[in-house]
Amino acid sequence: KKANNSLSLAYKEIEVQNKDITDSINYAKQIQRARLSNPSIILNHLPDAFGLYKPKDVVSGDFYWFAEHESGKLLMAAADCTGHGIPGAFMSLIGIDELNHAVLEKRLCDASAILSSLNKGVKKALRQNEENSMSRDGMDIALIIFDLKNNTIEYAGANRPLYYIRENTLNEIPPTKAAIGGTTSNDQEFKSHVREIKKNDMIYVFTDGFADQFGGESGKKFMTKRFKDLLLSIHHKPATEQEAILEKSLEEWKKEVSQVDDILVMGVRI
Repeated sequence: KKANNSLSLAYKEIEVQNKDITDSINYAKQIQRARLSNPSIILNHLPDAFGLYKPKDVVSGDFYWFAEHESGKLLMAAADCTGHGIPGAFMSLIGIDELNHAVLEKRLCDASAILSSLNKGVKKALRQNEENSMSRDGMDIALIIFDLKNNTIEYAGANRPLYYIRENTLNEIPPTKAAIGGTTSNDQEFKSHVREIKKNDMIYVFTDGFADQFGGESGKKFMTKRFKDLLLSIHHKPATEQEAILEKSLEEWKKEVSQVDDILVMGVRI
């Protein structure tokens, strides 16, 4: 009987602790969601756009970010921080703050300069330049600057590419093969690319979660090739339909397999 009482007490204690942790994480989710940019920044100018955002856990290491520069240019980013869950979410808050600092305070509007500023800011925030630093955390990111007056986009990426589909052809702009933060040097440069844009071009930025999801008949990864083919097959549809098809395709692929990573896919039609 004494053993039963001890078990019952231990169980109650675990229940209370579990509720406290769950409540804390759900509150953290509210804070993280409040820090994410308002999609209306993009949608007011480019209404045919979507964002598929599926955290693996309650909070996410993937984040999206939008801003309007004082010049009238629009900025959009998809980022993937080290880890997911609570550590990833902490990193996402640093990333959001450093992007806001680069664009809204330092007033930068050059994709390469913004990523350099982000890299330095993340390394400083995590004291990664100190000799005894143990922190290797960082993020991968794809950043686009839309100049709708001159019909161009400028892109720079840290390990995350950009896709754009024009006349049924998928074009890929490769990123700089270096992360933001972590072991990346303080003076790492991120190459920027400028492209002319045409009406009806469909532009995508995304993290690696979708392509890395296990599932299908043999429990393998979805893979980049299948992801590209899927985008090509749906790019002509309205953005909201594309989002729905991507979500449905993901569910059909993973079936009973649990989600392995945070997932973020954003698409914008010019």
